Amino acid sequence: MSRFRSVLSVLLLICLNASSQQVPFKSIQHLLDTGYSAKRAIDPIKIDGIITERSWDDAQRAGNFIQNFPTDTMTSKAKQDVMVSYDDKFLYVAARIYNTVKNQHYVTPSLKRDYRGEANDAFVVSIDPFMDRMNAFSFGINPYGVQREGLVVNGGVVSEDLSLSWDNKWFSEAKIYEDYWTAEIAIPLNTIRFRSGTDKWLINFYRIDSYNAERSSWSRVPNQYSPISLAYSKPIVFETPIEKKGTNISMIPYVSPGTFRKPISGTDKYNNTSNITLGGDAKIGIGSSLNLDLTFNPDFSQVEVDNQVTNLDRFEILFPEKRQFFLENGDLFANFGIEGVRPFFSRRIGVTRDQSTGQNIQNKIDAGFRLSGKINDNLRMGLLDMKSAAIPSINEPAYNFSVLSLQQRVFGRSNLGFILTNKDAIGVKDFNRVTGLDYNLASRNNVWNGKFFYMKSFDPLKGNDNSAYGSTMFYNKRYFESKQSLYYIGKNFNPEVGYLRRAGFYKFAGYFSPKYYPKNGKINKWGPMFDYDFTIFPKLGITDYDLNILYNVQYKNYVTLLLRFRKDYTKLTSDFDPTNSGGIKLKANTDYNYYSFICSLTTDQRRKVGAKLGSKVGQYFNGSRVNLDAEVNYRIQPHGSISSVLSYNRLRFPQPYTSKDLILIGPKVDLTFTRSLFLSTLVQYNNQINNVNMNIRFQWRFAPASDLFIVYTDNYYADNYHSKGSALVLKATYWFNL
Repeated sequence: MSRFRSVLSVLLLICLNASSQQVPFKSIQHLLDTGYSAKRAIDPIKIDGIITERSWDDAQRAGNFIQNFPTDTMTSKAKQDVMVSYDDKFLYVAARIYNTVKNQHYVTPSLKRDYRGEANDAFVVSIDPFMDRMNAFSFGINPYGVQREGLVVNGGVVSEDLSLSWDNKWFSEAKIYEDYWTAEIAIPLNTIRFRSGTDKWLINFYRIDSYNAERSSWSRVPNQYSPISLAYSKPIVFETPIEKKGTNISMIPYVSPGTFRKPISGTDKYNNTSNITLGGDAKIGIGSSLNLDLTFNPDFSQVEVDNQVTNLDRFEILFPEKRQFFLENGDLFANFGIEGVRPFFSRRIGVTRDQSTGQNIQNKIDAGFRLSGKINDNLRMGLLDMKSAAIPSINEPAYNFSVLSLQQRVFGRSNLGFILTNKDAIGVKDFNRVTGLDYNLASRNNVWNGKFFYMKSFDPLKGNDNSAYGSTMFYNKRYFESKQSLYYIGKNFNPEVGYLRRAGFYKFAGYFSPKYYPKNGKINKWGPMFDYDFTIFPKLGITDYDLNILYNVQYKNYVTLLLRFRKDYTKLTSDFDPTNSGGIKLKANTDYNYYSFICSLTTDQRRKVGAKLGSKVGQYFNGSRVNLDAEVNYRIQPHGSISSVLSYNRLRFPQPYTSKDLILIGPKVDLTFTRSLFLSTLVQYNNQINNVNMNIRFQWRFAPASDLFIVYTDNYYADNYHSKGSALVLKATYWFNL
């Protein structure tokens, strides 16, 4: 009987590979339930993209990828063979990625690492060493040999759960042939956190195929989920237990000379200064699962500048963290609470506000450490402590920031988390602390995801109504999805090391969305959506709500279209200028009903010219708004792109209120001369904040994870083009292992 099953399996595999017609998924389900058996390398593996080593001949083949897009019940149109091996120092992955036509044209935005998007060609391996199906390392390569690495958090529920800001040291190469391309990858075991002595991890491979507009994966991931989803990874079993041997210490020192030009207040003159900054980071492996990150006099001058936005909101804008020191295991600190209510936001460290001008300014960090990772298979921990320097010119004392986070896995993929944040002024009686509990729910099949949270803040002045609590729940099946959130933020809840839009209210928000999949035609998925959001203050009643009826269409060529009709109600709780640019303010306790129509279109990003277009037209408070947003990109493949963002808002109000035309233009040129030599130039004109920003960034990656940067930044007043100050900085970093 067992022999009969083996013969049947072989026949099915032959049929799957030979047939031009796709085979329904159910007929091959039993073939997909098995994992991968990895053998030790039997000869040295040279990472050159040429798969000729005997270790690859001896390795098991992982093939028969299943589509994730446009459907999830068929095998991929093109074949791929993936092989895994390992030795004492590296995990090796090799792949032959076949095409459906000869000399296929591949799509890449440039030769710069950390590309992303559905319209590229790529092969990606996702590794979950602790098999918790919630956190993973992601390593990808495209046909041109361009690397990308990232961290998957929260189980990979949505594509945003993959952060590509994380950077580490690994090796890869790719080669293009007539009807396929190859990839070879070597991942140092010291790069991955895992329990030494284990013989099993979880793994998945997925491919993005631009020619066929297809995403596919080795372990089937249902169409309603992103291919990064960890709920569907399969086991990889090692021939012998995989060990971490030797020391695991990396040093990353830097030197950064720079010259700075700042205007002298009240004059037309400038003050020119120069200095040389020294500092660095260290990564120390503690056991096989914990990592200690140390930083001394960190410098983030090489980090890409934030993309400016037109802010018509009444609240602070949340920009993403891009600094390397805060990224690995960053979810242990950053994901407590809920969107808009976070007890910890790492960008509070190193940035402070000048109360006299209301502007955010850089706050030097003297030193800090971060210990994070797994204590055992079910318990993660994070401990962070950093000290910022005093700024006498604005009477800002030095602060010490501390965060403790614990996360215990329960019931399979769910976990219970605890966080404590502390901000202590040095030499001044001033502190702020927050404690919090999260229960994060994640069902085995990814259908249910959500959380329940409770937080409480402590500071010298506010002692009552200082809690925040609530829940959010996300249900996602093939033909229907829904998300519901309900929470309360106490009026004195004050997370100074976190992020809070406002306090003292109840929030009830959510949406319902049925989904339909036509069997024929160009449309892959369409459906309506009903979306709502209510804000209720106990003494004022409903102060804000919006009701939305939407229609979504996703085409098989990646084009997406969204149409939305929206009704807003706003009762102002404080005076507010709806242009956010210094106009006459609408008075508190006045209320407004207004209607608008919104549409957005994303074109086929596989083409050399791609665009994301959006518009909002209708009433706005006591006036009207016409909005046009555009992001247009021309790809000079493979050596870069020319792109620009444009945001135009025509705001009209009755007298005596100020009408305004707000314009934001951000042209950008990205050139990648080789896979290690990059030049980008970004200019941003924003008349809302009366600013023109220029950022020119040259990067030479002269060794793995080691870089030379030259960065020039200048800011001008948009109305008279007088300089607000400029900087020219050179920074060299080198990563070496002890």
